[in-house]
Amino acid sequence: MPRVNVPVTSITRTGVAPATEVNGDATNNHSLVNDGQTWIEVRNSGSTVARTMSAIYANTIDGQTVPAKTYSIPTSSTRRIGPFPVRLFGALLLIDVDNAELKLTAYTLPAST
Repeated sequence: MPRVNVPVTSITRTGVAPATEVNGDATNNHSLVNDGQTWIEVRNSGSTVARTMSAIYANTIDGQTVPAKTYSIPTSSTRRIGPFPVRLFGALLLIDVDNAELKLTAYTLPAST
């Protein structure tokens, strides 16, 4: 199956409601549009163990895959992670989670004018 999409909510000066959480899918994992200003809010809904989210690097170095950047999300905690530079993570950000207890939302800041 394809990766589960995480919709990206654009922050505005007038404000936005919190985005709807996407349940973690440790089988299919996730993807989202990344403009370099994108950040992810990850909530560990579990109360017993820390969980892990990983951001996959888009490029290789000398033909070798670079290990994913991992983030530990403590029990019953929320972390805001990012931004993810396009040159490192790509325009389609791939996110892996280790358990469905992780809940994901994504936001982006508009380009300054």
